[in-house]
Order: sequence, then structure tokens, then C-alpha cells
Amino acid sequence: MRHFAKVTATVAAVAMLALSGCSSRTDSGGTEPTDTATTEASAGFEEGSVIGVALPAKTSENWVLAGQLFEDGLAEAGFEADVQYASASSPVQDQQSQITSMITNGAKVIVIGATDAGQLGAQISEASEAGITTIAYDRLILNSPDIDYYIGFDANKVGNLQAEALLEGLAGRFPDKTSYNIELFSGSPDDANSAVFFNGAMEVLQPKIDDGTLVVVSGQTDIGQTATQGWLAQNAQTRMDTLLQGNYTATDLDGVLSPNDTLARAILTSVAAAGKPLPIVTGQDSEEESVKAIMTGDQYSTIYKDTRRLVAQIITALTALQTGETPEINDTSFDNGSKLMDSYLLDPVIVTKENAGEVYKDNPTLFALTQE
Repeated sequence: MRHFAKVTATVAAVAMLALSGCSSRTDSGGTEPTDTATTEASAGFEEGSVIGVALPAKTSENWVLAGQLFEDGLAEAGFEADVQYASASSPVQDQQSQITSMITNGAKVIVIGATDAGQLGAQISEASEAGITTIAYDRLILNSPDIDYYIGFDANKVGNLQAEALLEGLAGRFPDKTSYNIELFSGSPDDANSAVFFNGAMEVLQPKIDDGTLVVVSGQTDIGQTATQGWLAQNAQTRMDTLLQGNYTATDLDGVLSPNDTLARAILTSVAAAGKPLPIVTGQDSEEESVKAIMTGDQYSTIYKDTRRLVAQIITALTALQTGETPEINDTSFDNGSKLMDSYLLDPVIVTKENAGEVYKDNPTLFALTQE
């Protein structure tokens, strides 16, 4: 295994801003990274160089926050920022053309929060041929031998934590029950993180399904059945409506595995509209409305993935590349389908009403919500 130089630069502007972020892992094996698997640091590049940042559409709070963090943090670190968002109407085509434009305009590094993890191979190859380093941000990019680094939160651990929170919430709310009726939701199939979140959760939940502790009343346990296209709230709410009508007219729903906060609130809206008691529902991203719902007891949990930390780690990596060093990595287990990725993974944190104040104490906006 290769060992890379550790860079400890900090980004003050990034650290002063607020909120959360979204990640990806596969367990399909693969070969050990080779010496050519990652573009090695060279002589660096000049100060003030352009750094491209390609982000998905502004569909959640964390993507909106990330753009501002990158704008301010890159400027503070002495780079020229080219931050672009895909549109909601044609996200894949937008991102492809935006990355091509960044290559043409001389970006030295392109940071990519992929809209579709499997549709950027040609653009990444083009960047590699131009000598441009590419970094997958928050979402693994699949089936590309040319992507250089992956920096994000440990998505498999996110799934583990969500499942553990679901079990703890069920046991706490229904102490007299020996089995619980649940339903499963997963994210958008074009997001590489979705399968990792779901598989991480099922590592914990499947044994409980097998022994009868958990009962998925609909029988929908396959990721293809549980997927939520586009991470859209309406899609989750419509599916929950259908599940309730088909399976819960005379049966209690105790819990729902939800992969993020936007979908969690949609699920809760559906259950409330059906006139049924709210179940234990998980989430992710620490969106403000969900933090409020956790404090009132409507949503049980979320995951805190502090976007400030993630963007700061990206800028630390950029500083290393600019000075001719190689960014720090702490993981090589992520298989993107073409190679094992040189990665830096941050730890996510589970949040419930009991620990929200402590977890968010360094985030003034979210901490204030725990005090209302």
C-alpha cells in the first residue's frame, strides 16, 4: 500500500461557514491500486490557478452550501474558483458540458460532485489527457480508470448508523413489542452513494429481517424496489402513499428506513395525511427542517456530515497539489468498477434529539434549533 504525504493546511473561510453534506463504497473486490492508478503529484502549478467545481442541481441544502463554501474557501486559499451547478431539467448534459468548458478554460484541478456517477467517463478521460487532476467530491464516480481521488464521508458507515438508529428508535418507542413492521427506502439509482447507503443499512437490518424481529410488510426489500428516482420528495411521498394503501389499512407501521432528510419529511407527510401515527423515521444531511422535526419528536434521527469539514479537506488536497505534493489518503477500499480509489474518508455522526445539542455545538445555525 502506498503512503502519501500528510498536508495540514487549514482554510479559515471554510471553517467559519455552516452545515452538512452526502458518499460511496462498493464491496465488489478489485485489484490493488497500481503505481499508475492515480495521477502522481508533479511540480505543482502556479498560484491563482483556476479550480473547477462541478456540482449537481440545487436539490438540497448541502449542495447550496457547498457552492458558497467552495467560492469563499478557494478564494481564501489563493485559487480562482469556477463553481458551476447543473440544472434540474438536464443535469447530466449540463455537467458534461460544464466539465468540458473547465478543461478548455485551463482548470488545473476539477472537483466533481457527480449528477450521474456513470455518465462522466469521457469528460474525465479528456481531463486526464490534458494533465488535469480530477477529484470525486462526496459521490464516487463509477467505471473510470482516470479519476484521481475520492474525498467524501464514509457512505457505508452512514448506512450502518441509519439502521442502528432505526433499531434503537423502535426498541425505545415500542418496548413491549418483539417484532416491528417497517418499510425500506433508498436513494436515486444514478447516485453511486445510494447503493452504498442501502447496503450498509442492510448489513445491520437483514439479520433482523431473517430472524423475524423486523417485518417488511410490503415485501419490498430489493434496492430496485426501494429506489427514489432523483432523490425527489414527491417520488418518496407517492410510494409511501401506495405502500400505506396496499399494506397498512389495518396494520401498524412502526418504522421506515429513509436515506435522507428530504425523503424522511415526505414519508412523514404521507403517513400524517393517512391519519396514522408517525413511525420511527431515519434521515441524513441535518437539514434545518429535519432538525426541527427531530426536536419535536416527529423525525427520529439524521446524519451529520459537516460540509465545512468536507470542503476544507478538498482545499487541503488542492493546496498539496499546488505545491507539488500528493494529498493525504486514508482509504483504498473503494472500488469504482475500474480500480480501487485513493480516498480520504470523513466520519459521519448519528444525531437524535438526545445528542443534537452536543453534535451541533460548533454549528451556530443548527445548534440554535436545538435550543428552541
